[in-house]
Amino acid sequence: MATKVRKNRSQEAAHRTSVNYEVHDVASILKEHLGVKLTAYVAGVQDTKAVAAWSRGTRKPQPDAEGRLRAALQVFVLLQSEENAHTARAWLIGMNPQLGDEAPAHALREGRLKDVLAAAKAYIAGG
Repeated sequence: MATKVRKNRSQEAAHRTSVNYEVHDVASILKEHLGVKLTAYVAGVQDTKAVAAWSRGTRKPQPDAEGRLRAALQVFVLLQSEENAHTARAWLIGMNPQLGDEAPAHALREGRLKDVLAAAKAYIAGG
């Protein structure tokens, strides 16, 4: 029972983090932990300079890109509550059986945010 409560708290904390941070902080955290190329990929942009501008706060991403960034942060924080940052990043770029052997980063880029979050929850639950 205590493990379930802790996992629910981790999920709530990950959600709060993804919505409470300013978008420049979201981009900065993702850039730091995922790298500029993967952050740009998840956001759905090709120009990595956009990620740098977002993280400095000199530009804002389009609403759909911002949604993908916030979802990526939520998933990353959730995974990091159980694993280290390296494992969380590897999970995002590796093939995932819950997503039809597609990388979660690719599914995020396509806008399948709920699917990726469900896969992350299943991973931390041990499934």
